[in-house]
Amino acid sequence: MKVFDRINNLFNSQNRKKRSAQSVIPFRLNLLLWIVGILLLALTARLFYLQVLNGSSYKAEVKRSDTSIQTNNVQRGMIYDSQGRVMVGNQTHQAITYTKGSNVTATELYKIANRLGRYVTVTNKNARLTDRNEEDYYLADKGRLNSVLKHVKTSSNDSEDAKYNKALDYLNSHPDAWSLTSQQKNNARIYAAMSGAYSLSTTYIKETGVTSGELAAVGEHLNEMPGVKIGTSWTRNYPQGKDVQSLTGTVSTTGLPSDQVNSLLSQGYSRNDSVGQSYLEKEYQATLAGSKSQTEVTTNGNDVTKEVTKYPGKKGDNLVLTINSKFQSRVQEILKNNYSAAGNAYSTGVYAVVMNPHTGAVLAMAGIDRDPTTGKETPDQIGAINHPITMGSVVKGATIMGALMDGVITPSNNTLVDQPIKVAGTSSKGSWFNHGGSANMSLDAPTALEVSSNSYMMQLAMKEGGMKYSPNAQITLKPSIFAKERGYFNMFGLGVKTGIDLPDETAGYNGPSDQKHIGSALDLAYGNYDGYTTIQLAQYMSTIANGGYRMRPYVVQSIRGTRKNGQLGKVEYTTQPQVQATIPASKADFDLVRHGLYLVTHGTSPYVTAKSLGTVKPSISGKTGTAETFYKKHPTATISFAGYAPSNDPQVVVALAIPGSTNENGGANINMAKQIFEAYWKMVQSPKGFTDGE
Repeated sequence: MKVFDRINNLFNSQNRKKRSAQSVIPFRLNLLLWIVGILLLALTARLFYLQVLNGSSYKAEVKRSDTSIQTNNVQRGMIYDSQGRVMVGNQTHQAITYTKGSNVTATELYKIANRLGRYVTVTNKNARLTDRNEEDYYLADKGRLNSVLKHVKTSSNDSEDAKYNKALDYLNSHPDAWSLTSQQKNNARIYAAMSGAYSLSTTYIKETGVTSGELAAVGEHLNEMPGVKIGTSWTRNYPQGKDVQSLTGTVSTTGLPSDQVNSLLSQGYSRNDSVGQSYLEKEYQATLAGSKSQTEVTTNGNDVTKEVTKYPGKKGDNLVLTINSKFQSRVQEILKNNYSAAGNAYSTGVYAVVMNPHTGAVLAMAGIDRDPTTGKETPDQIGAINHPITMGSVVKGATIMGALMDGVITPSNNTLVDQPIKVAGTSSKGSWFNHGGSANMSLDAPTALEVSSNSYMMQLAMKEGGMKYSPNAQITLKPSIFAKERGYFNMFGLGVKTGIDLPDETAGYNGPSDQKHIGSALDLAYGNYDGYTTIQLAQYMSTIANGGYRMRPYVVQSIRGTRKNGQLGKVEYTTQPQVQATIPASKADFDLVRHGLYLVTHGTSPYVTAKSLGTVKPSISGKTGTAETFYKKHPTATISFAGYAPSNDPQVVVALAIPGSTNENGGANINMAKQIFEAYWKMVQSPKGFTDGE
């Protein structure tokens, strides 16, 4: 029995082991199948991500490795005057260019630059060579780089850039340990130009002054210098004379200006691109530059296998100015011919602006900058917007307008006695004809302008400040009077930027405005304290002439394209006159002041200040100005003028100023104004149909 039980137990045990083994095999197989399934699912998801979600981008990445876009410069837009005459044009030159390959190395650039340097001479006039340019060229030779690295401490953790920077530091601190020959410096200029270009962008190696010998030599060896070509470049020329450069500005000739390089690089320019670096050329850079051509280049390594023009490029658009170039030249000539008569030994310049009072269009902007130390004179048209000058009595029209708006005088009640003004703690201040009090007289507002009464204007300022004047009394004005006076001046454009479409305009100069300088508030009233620009003077007089609309001055009349024959194309933009402010004064207020400006040139008082303009036809109304100034302790004066014509239907405003004059009674300002008005009627607009009287 026991034997039977043992046999039975053995049999059952073997059956259990067999069933257990049979159950393990399916479990392992199932686990393996699950793992395979999961991996296939992950692979499917990855393929979906690559081919469906991001397939196009990866295709584009592959394509970029084989094809890229090459850019080339286009001709810059030109600048025309109001009559369609070219003021700034383009002159064509044969040039040596370089198109940087997509994968070109510094070593390859170095070899190409050295080879090209055998055939082309590039001077500092063509490309400025900096210390860093020389160092980069020197270290582009691997042998020289390794030699320098032997003298510096490097570690295995240093990157190639870190090692290179240490080599640069060594060259900087050991200038006597290395040098370049004149030939190597020539090559270094070429290397710098090539290195500064973006991949597949074209830069100029030498854009002007390429000789026939250089062209022949380069042409013969082009196959030895990948990327080097003979092309075309353009430089600016000035058919109406180079004096206009001080208004239109200049274009860089040695790459991006250092003070703008980071900004321009972020906009997609290459380091070697030419851009406007001042005035109109700078203000309208995007318009004048045009858009570069684009060529799709297929490469195999460094070899170009195919080129397809995708975009031919677009020449820069053209600027048409409000300025008449012939009239502009004549105004500049008038300033030059009459300047010495002002007694200009200590003068820093002379400036003039001619403006349409109804639109703000600048018809001429002339100027001369003078160095009193050397006597050197240079054209400086832009000085009319950035050279603040203490103008003198020419601003008195704004003083009276402010008093009328403030209510301290009215069109029917505006008579005051011209008398010397003496307040405690200050010296006596009076009108030019009544310093001692022997010519005290009653004046209304128009007559105060006619005789240019300082006393009248100071009394207006005291009234605005709530001070009742009595001789030798303590001045009771508060510093707030400065803000009040300037607020009225600002309404007319004096002491604020005019918004003209030129860069670097200044707002002028404000003297100290605290209680310590409170007496100067009286000087401010008659124009002998703050400084204003000539363009502000023109805007102020235009606002009076047109009846109270402060118009924004502008010099760009329109932007136009170019026809296929090279002539001016369709109008793409036209500047619209812009009213910046409307003066809150009545017609009676303006009539009162305009009558005073008419008396300045047509009055009968023995103290009238611009009588010689009374015979000019059509009739002129305006205001002269004289401000007491100093140049290195030498007493001088600013003599100025601002006026309009015809008196009863203003069509043109003339404003000018001569700081630092030593002959304030010589009439240089009046002679200049007279000649400018005459030139305007002769060269710009016919006086026919305009009446002469007020």
